[in-house]
Amino acid sequence: MKIAHIVAMAFALMVPLTVHAGELSEDRVKELVLEAIRENPEIVLEAVQIIEQREQQRQAAAAKSVLSDNRDFLENDPNAPVLGNMDGDVTVVEFFDYNCPYCRRVKPHIETLLEEDPNVRLVYREWPILGDGSVFAARAALASREQGKYEEFHWALMGMQGRAEEISVIRVAEEVGLDITTLRLDMQSPKIDAHIAASMELSRALGFNGTPSFVIGDALVPGVIEADQMIRLAQEARTAQE
Repeated sequence: MKIAHIVAMAFALMVPLTVHAGELSEDRVKELVLEAIRENPEIVLEAVQIIEQREQQRQAAAAKSVLSDNRDFLENDPNAPVLGNMDGDVTVVEFFDYNCPYCRRVKPHIETLLEEDPNVRLVYREWPILGDGSVFAARAALASREQGKYEEFHWALMGMQGRAEEISVIRVAEEVGLDITTLRLDMQSPKIDAHIAASMELSRALGFNGTPSFVIGDALVPGVIEADQMIRLAQEARTAQE
């Protein structure tokens, strides 16, 4: 938080409206602000809170604009895996990382959502931000689409014990029946580069700072959410379309 912003806000809050800044010297303005702060020290906290609130509102408005401009790509990118009902009337987008403990925690809630609401499309944005193992896992998962095993491989990676690293990811790939030689070749596809790059760009533009993060209708939801909240947000999104 810049001190100049706080001082300006404190001045605006404390100096009577009948006093115009243009009628005061810089030194006099400083004197008034210091005097106001001495008499009412809580004004600094109030100024900080107002500035933070305005910044949050600005960021939220910017994220809503990004969502509006990119909704079709978010929901219908042919280069993104889709689970659930391919023709569902509500789309849930999740940004995630295989090494994120919170993503693993949300796994059963995602499964419940798909069971309880058969009209949900679930779009996955692989967003590997937790190290080289995460990148390897994301590339392997996306490459598994070429063998028609993304869903099975995805759930297996989400349910594995320990970190996703090259050795553990390949072990899980073998367990689900993937051809490892083909998988490694497919992992080099430019389509995978494009998917991960798009996830990085979209997540930043939407204001997400970590995984998991969700887009459900007009709701941008960072962090762990439980099945009942997912179901409610999906229904709200459905109602908004009517």
